[in-house]
Amino acid sequence: MAGILFLLFAVDAGRLLVINAPEKSDVILVLAGETDRRPALAVELLSQGFASRVLIDVPAAAQIYGISQVDLAERYVQSLRQRSEITVCPIDGLSTRDESRDAKKCLGKLASSRVLIVTSDFHTRRALSVFRHELRGRSFSIAASHDHEQFGEQWWVHRQWAKTCFEEWLRTLWWMLVDRWR
Repeated sequence: MAGILFLLFAVDAGRLLVINAPEKSDVILVLAGETDRRPALAVELLSQGFASRVLIDVPAAAQIYGISQVDLAERYVQSLRQRSEITVCPIDGLSTRDESRDAKKCLGKLASSRVLIVTSDFHTRRALSVFRHELRGRSFSIAASHDHEQFGEQWWVHRQWAKTCFEEWLRTLWWMLVDRWR
């Protein structure tokens, strides 16, 4: 019986990680990472009227070839037609929980009781849980950014998808069993 339950979970493990349910919000918050996909999805959602502002989390200390990621993000924003509605939020935290605490400071500068989070598809379930727990008093929804090289719901099809699925379930379990209670 336990084997059958495990098999049923394993088949749906990838699908269970993904929540893609964006709702109209005050602000769209783009979590740090996958800079080739997440900001573009946020701009698309902005254009569709899901919110009137976008906030992009960017690691404050990170550099690429001697150029800070914050500077690169600012250059990216300035290249967009919607640049006046988009703000870069420098963050220091490396975990989703720490990022939520850093983002709180930037969200506090905006009228942001309803927040639409944009992150990688496999990260949506944990990110939504973390932000709801850490930033009580706000309403959160989430939009999934897809990278078919990194992850697919049928995780057993590609080695990289399997690794991503396994690692995200480890992080999700760690959040649920340990970090959430600290």
